[in-house]
Amino acid sequence: MRRSASDLTELLVLVTPHFNLAGTMAFLDPFRAANYLSGKSLFRWRIASETGGYCRASNGLNVEVESLEKLKQLQPDVAVVSSSWTPEAFASPALLSTIRRFHSAGTYVGGIDTAGFILAEAGLLKGRRATVHYEHIDSFGERFPDVEVVEDLFLHDGRIGTCCGGSASADYALFILRELIGDALTNDCAKYLFHSAVRGPGTHQTDEHFEPLGNTAPPKVRRAIEIMEANLEVPISIPEICEEAAISQRQLVRLFQAYVKTTPQLYYRDIRLDRARGLVTQTELPMAQVALAAGFASQVNFSRAYKARFDATPSQDRIDGRVPFEFRAWPMYRRKKSQADGG
Repeated sequence: MRRSASDLTELLVLVTPHFNLAGTMAFLDPFRAANYLSGKSLFRWRIASETGGYCRASNGLNVEVESLEKLKQLQPDVAVVSSSWTPEAFASPALLSTIRRFHSAGTYVGGIDTAGFILAEAGLLKGRRATVHYEHIDSFGERFPDVEVVEDLFLHDGRIGTCCGGSASADYALFILRELIGDALTNDCAKYLFHSAVRGPGTHQTDEHFEPLGNTAPPKVRRAIEIMEANLEVPISIPEICEEAAISQRQLVRLFQAYVKTTPQLYYRDIRLDRARGLVTQTELPMAQVALAAGFASQVNFSRAYKARFDATPSQDRIDGRVPFEFRAWPMYRRKKSQADGG
């Protein structure tokens, strides 16, 4: 990774409207700690957006940033794009041109949260591996088939990197920091920030054996859910799931009611609909193709089940569901008391 000829490394964070503030600050904080602990300015950072002024984050806070126009002469050592909801709406020609210019001139370019969409739109990820927040994995894969999307915390590939966001942004920053200043000071920065275990490349975003508050569901329930999640596009029957999980259907129903508070059939249908909602709100795929991707052979059944779960038809949700998170009604969907049967 390139460093400036001077001892000062220039970082630029390019944010889009509704960016995730926590993930962005988690990325910058290790560099702040490096300056403090070393007793000198090793790093300098700036935050910019296409238009400058106040940029609203996904939590509703406004952050004052610089404009791309004012920074057109800047050639940073590291440029990271931070995006969240509807990244495709902000992949403007000016932003894409800036990213390409930085990369061509030797800048390390990274993407946080959903910014992988923007880097892919700029043509920087073709033929590479990349990651985005797990909620957007399916839509990213559908939109950019020439990119190998993986569910890792972050990926580092030469002068290109992508990170899923959140607290993983700190792991990503510490990895970059280590490349620039070595182990000793980077370890001090991690300790200073109480980041006791730095997760490296290849660490998955979701660990099936880990739940932050513990997992009380029996192994048979977790196994049945794993089988369901592996068969979303072509659903299998509950008896087939029971056979593969080595449990009777009666026992599985009883355990689901006790621990998941619903039936296996409804749970299976709901996770298929959750996948469909990601494709509805995050891609331009035809609704018939979305229905098939979620395991619904009939578009009528798909639309009926979708409306029962999300209180909106797929076509309505494609418009309304793209409203930035802080402006959405809460909860994001309301379950009906009498849920429709599966698709």
